[in-house]
Amino acid sequence: MNYPNQKRVETFSIEINGKSCRAISGETVVDVARREGIEIPTLCHDTRLEPAGACRVCLVEVEGQRRLQPGCAWKVQPEMKVTTESDRIEKHRTILYSMYMADHQLDETGLPVATGNGNQLRELCKTIDPLPLEPVKAPRAGRPEDVNPYIEFNPELCILCARCTRYCDEVEAVNAITLSNRGGETTIATAGNRGLLDTTCELCGGCIATCPTGALIEKKAPVNLVTLETEVTRSTCNFCGVGCQLDLHTHNDRVVKITSPEPGETLNDGNLCVKGRFAYDFIHHEDRITTPLVRGADGELHPATWEEALTAVASGLNAVKEKHGADSLGFISSSRCTGEENYLMQKLSRAVFGTNNVHQCAAT
Repeated sequence: MNYPNQKRVETFSIEINGKSCRAISGETVVDVARREGIEIPTLCHDTRLEPAGACRVCLVEVEGQRRLQPGCAWKVQPEMKVTTESDRIEKHRTILYSMYMADHQLDETGLPVATGNGNQLRELCKTIDPLPLEPVKAPRAGRPEDVNPYIEFNPELCILCARCTRYCDEVEAVNAITLSNRGGETTIATAGNRGLLDTTCELCGGCIATCPTGALIEKKAPVNLVTLETEVTRSTCNFCGVGCQLDLHTHNDRVVKITSPEPGETLNDGNLCVKGRFAYDFIHHEDRITTPLVRGADGELHPATWEEALTAVASGLNAVKEKHGADSLGFISSSRCTGEENYLMQKLSRAVFGTNNVHQCAAT
């Protein structure tokens, strides 16, 4: 059955590096290439954002076009022929990367500095023999007085790809940061250069996650994180019932950082809120309860085994039921629990103790 407002999906073939590739109307060259396993380097590209073509890293040859075209923004057409690797493209990348390096903070090896948040430009520059360009000292301003506890901006590592400002606008829709000034003074700024705590910023850290050069980094992460050997474990955020996936970075059995999976991998599409990304101090807090506690005859709480604790809970609930009836009991669950755990809570209430006095905080 055809519905009046149903949008027809048009598929056709294009050619990339001599290979016939299936394409869908509305896709870009980068979309099709990545699906076919053909790598086109990018810096300003994020699948969650509208293409900007700002970094010029993804330029490719399109048959019939005099100039190189941005693969992240160039929409495919039937029978289009694209070349992603050629002497012309290689020359362009060498000059472009060299210009970025001339206006970027370099380490002792002459490469863009490594950061705890990575530096995609560094990896790209390893693929070329850079030109001996004079260093550029662009007077970009930072925000050294910003006292927010989570996000730090280093203008010396910024390449003005605008991924952070576009993410803040298109995904978070809060417009806390923007491109400011002109020419060599262009920088990432806030209204009136206020600290993030005095803006509409939600401190989600999405700007850190999308930044390709480490110009935006997490203040809480160890300074030497780039040199630490960390283990990454996929987990589920427990601050609400959405079930966002996150990656725990651990060193010596301690969580030192939390990041979001790559966009498109999980239900949260690479996004996290301020709690999911930054609120992990409780994991190793000295006041955290790590063993069950049961109140003794002296009125004080004492460490106990899980068997002892569960026995005490069951005995107490049964005693109340016998003395005052099942409806004197109430069971409250949490949105931090999984759907299965909440189901078991209501089953415990209704099937075991015989009362419908069960509630979950997400229902309010």
